[in-house]
Amino acid sequence: MRLNRTGDLIDAHEFPATTEELIEAYGDQTIELPNGTARLGDVLARAGSETYTSADDAHSALLCGLGHEAIGRRYYSDRDAYAMGEDGPQQVSF
Repeated sequence: MRLNRTGDLIDAHEFPATTEELIEAYGDQTIELPNGTARLGDVLARAGSETYTSADDAHSALLCGLGHEAIGRRYYSDRDAYAMGEDGPQQVSF
């Protein structure tokens, strides 16, 4: 995922700041995702009307507001148990 300077813009913004202020200032910025793109304004709007006390708070809201397009293979886990009837690797005891 590439934030395309969005992180730098948020870092440079003066806090505290509301969701609306951030959307007004940077809402048209595009975030490149592994499976598409997202507008910063749309992502922040998912958090609702909030007041962020720091850039870290705004970054957290940004990352939490991203959809499934921001992850790689959906529902993939290399830690899931194998399905019944499938042979997996043998357990190794350390």
